[in-house]
Amino acid sequence: MLLEIYTPDQKVFEGQVDSATFPGSKGSFQVLNNHAPLISTLEKGTVVYKTNNNQERVNIGGGVVEVLNNKVVLLAESILKDE
Repeated sequence: MLLEIYTPDQKVFEGQVDSATFPGSKGSFQVLNNHAPLISTLEKGTVVYKTNNNQERVNIGGGVVEVLNNKVVLLAESILKDE
């Protein structure tokens, strides 16, 4: 599935992923290929996405995610630096 991560001022990531885990407002959740359509608000936390055998992490300051037809678009309020 295609994952796109944006902030108000930049595209952070775009590429094919095997799975993605998000810090949802009611708890974390994972999205896999062929997931049902979904729109969710996100809390401050870590987004984890996997491609082949690699796992990447992005810390966000909240946002919104949309899942539709194997395309996942994350609109993050901000990207937080590792502490």
